[in-house]
Amino acid sequence: MNVNRREIEEIIRNLGDIRKGIEGKRVLVTGGAGFLGSWICEVLAEQGAKVLCLDNLVSGLKTNIDPLMDKANFTFIQHDITQPIFFDEPLDIIMHLASRASPFEFDKFPIQILKANTLGIWVALGIAKKHNARFLYTSTSEVYGDATEIPTSEEYRGNVNQIGPRSCYDEAKRCGESFVIAYKMEHGLDVRIARIFNTYGPRMRAEGVYGRVIPRFIEQALSNKPITIFGDGSQTRSFCYVTDQIGGLLKLAFLEDGNGTVVNIGNDEEITILELAKVVKELTKSKSEIEFHPLPKDDPPRRRPDITKAKEILGWVPKVSLREGLRRMREWFREK
Repeated sequence: MNVNRREIEEIIRNLGDIRKGIEGKRVLVTGGAGFLGSWICEVLAEQGAKVLCLDNLVSGLKTNIDPLMDKANFTFIQHDITQPIFFDEPLDIIMHLASRASPFEFDKFPIQILKANTLGIWVALGIAKKHNARFLYTSTSEVYGDATEIPTSEEYRGNVNQIGPRSCYDEAKRCGESFVIAYKMEHGLDVRIARIFNTYGPRMRAEGVYGRVIPRFIEQALSNKPITIFGDGSQTRSFCYVTDQIGGLLKLAFLEDGNGTVVNIGNDEEITILELAKVVKELTKSKSEIEFHPLPKDDPPRRRPDITKAKEILGWVPKVSLREGLRRMREWFREK
């Protein structure tokens, strides 16, 4: 069994009782060809939902959804969600994931990122309002900025530099959350917000020296190239494997009494970036040297979620350890 099939089956198995509520639902997924969006589309289609996948293919990859294109219950729409779009057919749930998310894209595409999380969410919420559809917004741990509360709970209000290089993402996501709550207050929309912490897994792009950290480290290690660390590697992150993350997002989206819920979804296993590089070297039996580069401005020194609410409200806990997730990523890279 290949990595993709195994992971899909694991996500579905871990959904438990909410699987019963998916079949027949009409779900619009914005950013549906992206890393997380494509996994969501595939699981929903597999479970009998009618899936509309909307993506402008600027950061999403068509190859992520190619296996779904022949399915009768899957429709792909190439469109930029910052531009108005209308649907005649009824919609039950909208999952808004459309946005670039890599820190190394923040200085290259700040306006696109701002628009996706302001104009884009305004368009998406307008669609939800018209159809009286439930709305899930994928926010981010970046709304907390350089958090002074570790582990960080949903009640923490953030420590963000609104004019810093990360502000196009941090502040746009904070604004997006405000849009969501405004539509709940003014229009009575059923909404929920997921604050996603660092997530990794198959389909995540390495993109060379400036790519996301785990796929970058693995690609570098497998080719025995230098493993590039920004800063001295003492900064920490908490990494959630994609099967766990998708399970959490779908549990939140299909939770019947979840209106207004804001919940962290991430793994609370904290590790330094230097230690991560050493683990990747060990698992890949790599001869790579570790190379240090200047740390980007405003890079947060620690990230670790408080996932108490996710456990209590969703009955969700991450099940894949970091070492197991890295082993699966190594396997996926070798399958490619």
